[in-house]
Amino acid sequence: MVLAVLIEALIVILSVVYIYYKYVIFNFWRKRNVFYVEPVVPTGNVTPLVTGKTQVGVLYQNAYMKYKHHRAFGMYSFYKPNLVIADPDLIRTVLTKEFNSFHDRGMFCNEEIDPLIGNLFFMAGKRWRNMRAKMTPTFTSGKIKQMFFILKECGEKLAKHLESKAQIKESIEVKDTFARYTTDVIMSAAFGIKSNCIEEPNNEYRIQGDKIFNMNSITIAMAMYAPQIMKFFSIPFTTPSVTKFYINMFKETVEYRQTNNIVRHDFVNLLIQLMERGYVDPEDDNKTTNKSSTINKLTMTEATAQSYVFFAAGFETSATTMTFAMYELSQHQDIQDKLRKEIDEMLEKHGDPTYDVVNNMSYLHKVISETLRKYPPLPILQRICTKEIVLPTMNIHVPKGTLITIPVLGLHRDPSIYLNPDKFDPERFNADEVKKRHSYAYMPFGEGPRNCIGLRFGYLQTKVGLVSLLSKYKFKLHSRTPVPLTYSEGSAILSAKSGVHLIIERR
Repeated sequence: MVLAVLIEALIVILSVVYIYYKYVIFNFWRKRNVFYVEPVVPTGNVTPLVTGKTQVGVLYQNAYMKYKHHRAFGMYSFYKPNLVIADPDLIRTVLTKEFNSFHDRGMFCNEEIDPLIGNLFFMAGKRWRNMRAKMTPTFTSGKIKQMFFILKECGEKLAKHLESKAQIKESIEVKDTFARYTTDVIMSAAFGIKSNCIEEPNNEYRIQGDKIFNMNSITIAMAMYAPQIMKFFSIPFTTPSVTKFYINMFKETVEYRQTNNIVRHDFVNLLIQLMERGYVDPEDDNKTTNKSSTINKLTMTEATAQSYVFFAAGFETSATTMTFAMYELSQHQDIQDKLRKEIDEMLEKHGDPTYDVVNNMSYLHKVISETLRKYPPLPILQRICTKEIVLPTMNIHVPKGTLITIPVLGLHRDPSIYLNPDKFDPERFNADEVKKRHSYAYMPFGEGPRNCIGLRFGYLQTKVGLVSLLSKYKFKLHSRTPVPLTYSEGSAILSAKSGVHLIIERR
C-alpha cells in the first residue's frame, strides 16, 4: 500500500516537472519569436554531451551547419536558454562591441570549494577586469622573449629524446610525447621546476597534468551549464589531489625563492612581483609604472590560481595543436617539405634559432594557423548576458542571465567561409586570403577583451617544438593512426581520442 502511494507521488512529481519544463522553461524562445532547436526534458539540447556521445564542439558544429542561416538561434542547456550566434557580425557585437553586456563566461567559479578555479579564465565581473589588468604586463612580447631560452632547451631535449627511435625508423605516439614536452616547458616557465617529463613519462607532474583534463562529460556539462548545482552540492571542478599538489608546489617554490633571493626570468618571478608590490617591472627601465595598483597585491591563493591556469591551458592546447599539425604534415609530405625548407634556410642564415628567427618563419605561422583553423583547441566560446540588450539587426531581446554560445569549430569548418574546409591548406593564411575573410570567422584564441592572454606564448611554444623536430627528422603517418581522427568526448578541449602514431626517420 505504502509503495503504491510512493509510486503515485513520484509519477505526479515527475509529471509536474515535465509539464513545467515543457511549457514554462522550454517556452523561453517561443515567447520571444526566436527560432529554436526542439529540446528534450530534462537536458534540453545537450543530451549527447551529458551521455558522453559527442564532443561539445562537434555538438554545436552540427547545430551551426543546420541552422546557421538564422544567424542566431535558440537552444536549451538543461534548464537554461542558450542563444547560439552563427553570424560573424553578431559575434563581433557579443565579443567586442557590446562587451559590457557579455563580459563573463557564466561558468562554474566557486573559490571556496575550488581555490584554483579563481583564475582569469573563470573569473567574472570587476575581479576579472582587475586581474586581467594586472596579468597583461606579464605576457608582453618582451617578457616572453626573456623565457625563450626555456623553450629552446626543452625543444632540444625533445629532439634528442627521439634520436634513438629515428635511427631504427620506429613509430612514436606523438600525442603523449608532445604533452610531455609542453609540460616540461610550462613547469619550467611557470614554476622554475625541471619536471623532466620527456625522459620520465610517468612522473608526478605528468600524472597530475593528465588528471586536469581527464574528467567525465557530466562534470563538464554541469560546470558549463549548471554551476549552481555544483555549488549547492559543493562539487569542485578541479580534482582535489590536483588542487593539493599545485598549491603545495607553488607555495614551496615562492617561499624558497623569497628566502634565498632567487630571481629567474619566468612566470613565477612575475607573480612574486605582483604579490609583493602589485605590479611587474616594466621592460624599459626608463618607463614609470603606475603604482596605484599596489593596494591590490595578489594573495598567495590568487597567484597560485593564475599559475595553475597558465599551466593547464598552456600545456594541453599547445600539445594538441602540435599533434594535429604533425598529423596533417605526415599526410601531406609536400607541405612538410616546404616547411622544412623554410626552417633549414632560416637556420642556415641565422644559426641557432632565436626568438626573432622563429617568429619570422612565415610559412611555419601559416601551418600552425591552418592547424588552429581546422582543430581549434576551444571549439566553442561561451558568454553570459550580464546586462540585457537587444541584438542589433536581429531585434532579439536578450535578458540578463541568458547563455551565449559561439560555435568556433562550426565557423572554422564552414564551406561558405573556407572552401573545401576539410582540406589542410596553409595558403589560406596568405595575406590576401586573410583580407577577404571576416575577421571574426577565425577565432582560435577568442576575440575581444576576453581573448586568450597567453596566445603569444602558445604560438611560440608550438613553433619551437615543430622547428626542433622538423629540422632533424621526417615524419610519416603510421597505419595505426585513424583517418579521419575522432575527438575525445570527455574533454572540453578538442583533442584526438586515440593515439596519433607517426613513423620518425632521420634526415
